[in-house]
Amino acid sequence: MGGERQKNQLELAFMGDGRSEAPSSPVEGTEPSVTSRQGESPTRTEQLMEEVCEFENLMRALKRVEGNKGSPGIDGMRVDELRGALKKRWPVIREQLLRGTYKAQAVKRVEIPKPGGGIRKLGIPTAMDRFIQQAVMQVLQGRWDRTFSEHSYGFRPGRRAHQAVAQAQQYIREGYGVVVDIDLEKFFDRVNHDILMSRIARRVADKRMLKLIRAFLNSGVMENGLVSPTDEGTPQGGPLSPLVSNLLLDELDKELERRGLRFVRFADDCNIYVRSERAGHRVMESIEKFLTKGLKLRVNKEKSAVGSPKERKFLGFSFTGGKEPRRKVSDKSMKRFKDRIRELSGRSRGISIEKMVEELAVYMRGWIGYYGFCETPTTLQDLNKWIRRRLRCVVWKQWQRGSTRYPEMRKRGVDHLTAAVMAGSAHGPWRASLSRAMGTALPVAYFRKLGLPDLAVR
Repeated sequence: MGGERQKNQLELAFMGDGRSEAPSSPVEGTEPSVTSRQGESPTRTEQLMEEVCEFENLMRALKRVEGNKGSPGIDGMRVDELRGALKKRWPVIREQLLRGTYKAQAVKRVEIPKPGGGIRKLGIPTAMDRFIQQAVMQVLQGRWDRTFSEHSYGFRPGRRAHQAVAQAQQYIREGYGVVVDIDLEKFFDRVNHDILMSRIARRVADKRMLKLIRAFLNSGVMENGLVSPTDEGTPQGGPLSPLVSNLLLDELDKELERRGLRFVRFADDCNIYVRSERAGHRVMESIEKFLTKGLKLRVNKEKSAVGSPKERKFLGFSFTGGKEPRRKVSDKSMKRFKDRIRELSGRSRGISIEKMVEELAVYMRGWIGYYGFCETPTTLQDLNKWIRRRLRCVVWKQWQRGSTRYPEMRKRGVDHLTAAVMAGSAHGPWRASLSRAMGTALPVAYFRKLGLPDLAVR
């Protein structure tokens, strides 16, 4: 009953004087609606803000923001406090949006380590700004997404990274065995606002919407208690950033299509497939000029290269050679996986084997959910063996002394002589873990019973 009452109160707040937000007369700061615009793009409309403020759109945005959770912004408001704030403040916020006077707050700077090293800077908007960005994004995405390239896979409904990897694999299979791997240098931090807004203005006639998007871009960043202005970039962390970034990079997609090139793009990660290295270097040079002059973007020359798909990585995968290339986990991704497993299965952690397997299982399930898309089952089987061996090391060390090791092995089915020899062995844990005795004492079934996932089984 309480949840239904809260929903009704929100509905009244959202609906205001009526479910439809379309005004009967022009709102201050906008042009009169034109019903017959010759040659106008079907994505253009002068009453986008009214659609943003529609009840159904707002409720969908609220549920999405609540589902995503996330940290508070600079005002400290938690996501679970957003509904209460909307019940009180929505009529005023709605009026500000419709009049084009809404003020976005600065985002909170958060730095997180990148998996491959370095720091990724996120900008966390306030919960209220996230809600409004989400509502705006839903309206714009519904219009823009169908106009984007079929070769773009990042941050789009019904599209995911595995589809992009499979398309890249198909190009290689067709004989395009050289990849032009383009990495944009700090793309989200260096998007030129004027260029981005000019592209948005080609599709959006509602001046209030343009003003609102510009306000989000220029809202500033709070770091160490001080707010700094933002004159470039689309801070990662807000719902609107991926969409407007896709809009800007759609210009790159259209240029590549115009040239008849085979490519796959996922956000700012773009791979172009050609038949020869000579063609690859020619494409790299011309596309770099296009990005620099046309979009004011920089190519990261350290991370970008022309090379073999076997040696390059794309979204965490690389490919085997031959006429039928198979997907495999890239060397860099494999190293990150093993490093994390080593952390979680460290022999000096001082936790029970049951607790250790529980923590490993959480990480392994998430990893296999993505990297299980590889086509190298032998690699996964080898990883299984390696992880079990590490866990046998942990148990061997936990048993500590021969007086403990002997009875532990005996009760697990190891014969008297073998258990006695192993209990008195001077070998270290890593060598002991490979012994037949430890394989008998701690078989695959033992780890399966503890809940250790099998990476080779999906």
